[in-house]
Amino acid sequence: MLKPNHLLKEAELLAKGRVNGPEEVALDNQGRVYGGTRDGKIMRIFPDGQMEVFADTKGRPLGLHFDKDQNLIVCDAHKGLLSINPRGEIKVLADSAGGVAFGFTDALDIAGDGTIYFTDASARYGQSEYLYDLLEARPHGRFLSYDPDTGRVRVLLEDLYFANGVALSQNQDFVLINETYRYRIIRYWLKGRRAGTQEIFMDNLPGFPDNISSSPKGDFWLALFTVRNKFLDAIHPHPFLKAQMAKLPKAVWPSPKPYGLVLALNEQGEITQSLHDPTGRHLQEVTSARQYSGYLYLGSLHNDRIGKYKLP
Repeated sequence: MLKPNHLLKEAELLAKGRVNGPEEVALDNQGRVYGGTRDGKIMRIFPDGQMEVFADTKGRPLGLHFDKDQNLIVCDAHKGLLSINPRGEIKVLADSAGGVAFGFTDALDIAGDGTIYFTDASARYGQSEYLYDLLEARPHGRFLSYDPDTGRVRVLLEDLYFANGVALSQNQDFVLINETYRYRIIRYWLKGRRAGTQEIFMDNLPGFPDNISSSPKGDFWLALFTVRNKFLDAIHPHPFLKAQMAKLPKAVWPSPKPYGLVLALNEQGEITQSLHDPTGRHLQEVTSARQYSGYLYLGSLHNDRIGKYKLP
């Protein structure tokens, strides 16, 4: 299932050269595409290709998801958990939990009852310093929930290794959370006799897992920022070497390989399909993959485009 192919090269490119780092992508009930940019804006792209600024958080919007009332819920790395109504008006839902401010609000999913499940990737390093979190490889991340009726924020898991993407199962009896720098996915049970417990859902992934989303059929789409780096794998067990590297200019750090990679997973933790762009020239550093109406919309932390891949 992991054999390289060139399927991602077939994707249509939306807003190419006109959008700056749309890390996560969401669509509203009119089929308009939204993506947050590196300068804090959330861009709205119309079906005819026209584009406008929907809102400006003045932070770094990452995770995006519409709630049942068509408010755009946003994980902003700098501002916290936000709600933006259809008129583009911004409200802060939460910026701390347990007396600890969010350091890197990252990804989310929304349950049928309105509960927002989201991550604070790192309490130690902000979005501009995420590579230091990679080198330190310490558990600074948290997984949380927000109750829209009470405004209460609960910390469900602590000590996660860069807590990233979040996705609910089809029955919403469990939720998946990516630990990017451990190349693994954690399953947290919400219902049943195991409720409140966690386990490893998938381990030893072939790249750095970023966002994950649920498909209408109950499967998951996993976006991987890039494939694994042999040098980083080799020094990972050696904190001293990583500490020395952190002192060097970032220009000499190992660079991520330009590569586009998305995996389809079932609820048993098996890979059922993989989509690649081995050259990275069409799509690279894919950080989100979300399915809408027969297409897979692909975001990227640094790229200047949104992919639109037609599913078979």
